[in-house]
Amino acid sequence: MRYNRVHVESFGYELPENIVTSLTLEQRLAPIYDKLKLPRGRLEMMTGIRERRFWDDDVTPSQASVKAAEKAISRSGVSREDIGCLLHTSVSRDFLEPATATVVHDSLGLPHTATIFDISNACLGFINGMVTLANMIELGQVRAGIVVGCESSKRLIDTTINRLLTDPDISRDKLKLAFATMTLGSGAVAAVLTHASLSQAGHKFLGGVTRAASQHNGLCRIQPDGSFFDLDELPDMHTDYRGILKNGLGLAPLTWEATKQELGWEDSDVDRFFTHQVSAVHSRLLFKSLGLDSAKNFSTVEYLGNIGSVSLPITMAIGIDEGRLNPGDRVAMMGIGSGIVCLMQGLEW
Repeated sequence: MRYNRVHVESFGYELPENIVTSLTLEQRLAPIYDKLKLPRGRLEMMTGIRERRFWDDDVTPSQASVKAAEKAISRSGVSREDIGCLLHTSVSRDFLEPATATVVHDSLGLPHTATIFDISNACLGFINGMVTLANMIELGQVRAGIVVGCESSKRLIDTTINRLLTDPDISRDKLKLAFATMTLGSGAVAAVLTHASLSQAGHKFLGGVTRAASQHNGLCRIQPDGSFFDLDELPDMHTDYRGILKNGLGLAPLTWEATKQELGWEDSDVDRFFTHQVSAVHSRLLFKSLGLDSAKNFSTVEYLGNIGSVSLPITMAIGIDEGRLNPGDRVAMMGIGSGIVCLMQGLEW
């Protein structure tokens, strides 16, 4: 993927006010920890995540997405009438049908001529949305558009904890399958992309590369879709944490080498990295496997946890607000999602 006419104009994000520590989650699992003789503090020790955030129970994905989108549009200076596409890209949705994008589109008051739909691809949904929108802009189909998403993890974590506490045959192996769920956080983010002729910021979206190792699609699963299976239970997530790590790190070097070739970059050309953040351990091992300078990485996982599809863009948005990017910086956005799929992108800031 190479683009000559696409700019990333602005980001906007929204974070929940409710902060939940890893220790708090472990306190809820105290009966299991006591039974299995597990020490408190292992969740933070093994992941580097000390806290994450939850939305209030009555906050829907579309409501938080609208708040993030309003911020992104306001910062962009782009007229709503020029926004020709809206993509909602998170795993969390208001409902299966219609697309959550329709609710967000209506709430934002965007043109009725805009193309609107949902994209879902686990933790890569948002950056897949950026690629889809960039393709439309490069082809001249739209002049500007917005990608938006919101992840909400509280219900999934509550369900997982309740399931573990009521399992009469709980074991360390069963707890391991639920471990990744405990790393999840919540948040919403949006990005406005424009044609170069409409851009005021001048942040160039250069392109990127995607690679798949889909033979590993069974390593992380949330329950089968209730529309096709007779399910009465609440969402349930099982993850082979080590399997995801091993095979994701196996695919990442192949994707990074292809990305550098596509963009004409060397490792030393990159000024800042933003990654999909699963844990601090994953981040360290990713940079080690790629032979890259981890000091160039910007991290939020310690206080936001793994926010799924919006983890990478929220981290980048916070980094921008903190002044971590300078004009002309070369920026790599690196995502690895369950499936397993890898997508890496380059920008010139």
